[in-house]
Amino acid sequence: MAEINYINPSDMAAPQGYSHAISVTGNRTTLYIGGQNAVDGKGRLVGKDNLKEQTGQVLDNIEKILRDAGANIESIVKFNIYLLQGQNPQEGFLAFQSKWGYLRHSPVITVLFVAGLGNPDWLVEIDAIAVIP
Repeated sequence: MAEINYINPSDMAAPQGYSHAISVTGNRTTLYIGGQNAVDGKGRLVGKDNLKEQTGQVLDNIEKILRDAGANIESIVKFNIYLLQGQNPQEGFLAFQSKWGYLRHSPVITVLFVAGLGNPDWLVEIDAIAVIP
């Protein structure tokens, strides 16, 4: 039987909106989602100079990939979030909350501030790993 275990030791600070670690055992498919940016289906940037709007579009893109792979947001076990230096991560978090609320099982999340992304108008890029039964 395949199983995902969320590891949050009781002698560590309780995570809020993420998990400390996740282990996966059994027969599952791992989906690696490359860095997504705030470009819509027509190739246009959504939310120029607005981190919340850009994050919302990134999450829409990730959701489309998950759906196409037969998965959903609950399948995500890891997010890497790359924020342009000077951005307020809380604005991006608001986009997560308005899109998905609080997840029953929160993934592992790493947030990194970067000097630049592939396009000077991009404020955020997110990649992810999902595990699909």
